[in-house]
Amino acid sequence: MMEKNDTDTKQKPLVNHSTYKDVIDAAKKSNDFKEIRKNIAASMVFISYFNTLIDRDMMQKVLLPYIADYEPRQNEDLDIHTFQNDLPLEDVIKTSDIKEIEDKIHKGYVLIKLENASDECLLINVSNSSMGIRQFNETENEFSVTGPKMGFVENLDVNMSLLRKKLKTPLLVTEELVIGNTSKTRVMMVYLDGITNEEHIETVRKRLSNIDFDIVWDVSALDQIISDNSNTPFPLYLTTERIDRISYTVSNGQVAILCDGSPYAISGPCTLLDFFISPEDYYYNWIIGSLFRLIRILGIFFSIFTSSIYVAVVTYHYEMIPVDLLGPLIKTRVNVPFPPLIEVVFLEITIELLREAGARLPSKIGQTLGIVGGIVIGQAAVAASLTSNILLIIVALSALASFTTPIITMSNSIRLLRFPFILMSALFGGLGIILGITILLCHLFNLKSFGTPYMVPLYPFRVNNFKDSFLRLSYKKLNERSDYLYPKLKLKYSPKVKEKRKEDINDE
Repeated sequence: MMEKNDTDTKQKPLVNHSTYKDVIDAAKKSNDFKEIRKNIAASMVFISYFNTLIDRDMMQKVLLPYIADYEPRQNEDLDIHTFQNDLPLEDVIKTSDIKEIEDKIHKGYVLIKLENASDECLLINVSNSSMGIRQFNETENEFSVTGPKMGFVENLDVNMSLLRKKLKTPLLVTEELVIGNTSKTRVMMVYLDGITNEEHIETVRKRLSNIDFDIVWDVSALDQIISDNSNTPFPLYLTTERIDRISYTVSNGQVAILCDGSPYAISGPCTLLDFFISPEDYYYNWIIGSLFRLIRILGIFFSIFTSSIYVAVVTYHYEMIPVDLLGPLIKTRVNVPFPPLIEVVFLEITIELLREAGARLPSKIGQTLGIVGGIVIGQAAVAASLTSNILLIIVALSALASFTTPIITMSNSIRLLRFPFILMSALFGGLGIILGITILLCHLFNLKSFGTPYMVPLYPFRVNNFKDSFLRLSYKKLNERSDYLYPKLKLKYSPKVKEKRKEDINDE
């Protein structure tokens, strides 16, 4: 059991790097940080950089060859000022400011330190500004109207570059592992040092290190291999192609996993409610964002239970139908030769077939098939007395509601859940639905994500985590990381500081 961190809530993340050595030691925790040593004129030159942030062509073809062939001027020792002037690049900065050094190397600058140049260093801009431009990696399955459209690609180095450009902090640590006896796939574990709980980091590290598998072709395979429970239809880790979502989860204290060859990333520990949160919730006003989130959650309940409630009511509980609706319902079903169970299963399977066919075909053909196929088959089924008009509307709305889930892995789980509930309602009516809900809750309460309960904040009950669960409160209320993650640093920012500054400005 993890112990809750007693860190003062007023504490802010401190990076106490006062020397060049502190900066380099902190950067060395990440596998994508490189340090090269060159001997020039009997003096050692240290070249340090993040290889995921730089332009490798410029580095390999221009900078490194020049440094390797560089010779000081006649009768002169290697001097940093002369070396700066001789470099064949424009954006070269000479500085001894540790903060500037730390900031620049996380923006794609190469750091050059001469052994005999005390505290002064050279910062050379060789960043790859064109890496990961949006038209090559726009999100497809997690589209949003507002906010960035940038997503991951199949190249791990590009993905790390995109993530580092989003999180320009020396706290960001990457650990690379090679997994797959045959594929030798590069896998990157990403977290914030000093914020993410050490137990979560160690849990992920051990599970990845202990994998004995032949071919890792996608991060979704890792999701299943390291899962706390492989016998569940529910995803236990957040799978996303959006960079903004992963950067938010990492900053919140979660651990992210990226895989070479996969345009997706997973993060954890996570809870059930995390799968119903869309990045758009944070780009709108908190009232609008909360409204959309509530609609999304209600849509999930509608998608799971509507068809099963129809079967239970029509089969066992006619007395629950309002008198005004009873007549039209009987008229629509009078010529249907099948019991409600067969009627519902027929329509549900038809909807699933249309959805699968639309997903496998090219986008324009798939959209046409979904619309035309739905209309034609629906009208034909009603005309042939295979189903009723009311059920057709219910199943169509139920399928539509399932699309409101922003994470596709959870959307697939919602699609699956409808069928056992339909069967239970056909066997036992309303009692069957209640029994199904009980079994489902017992299963959910036993699930864990990297050892963390899956149903937080409902179980165990966490009042503070309700700030960003069913509703999304204002940013003034979201200044703390989630308790269930047990972060080493709970406070993200202090809104009171900004309020005090506003008061000072007004006083002036």
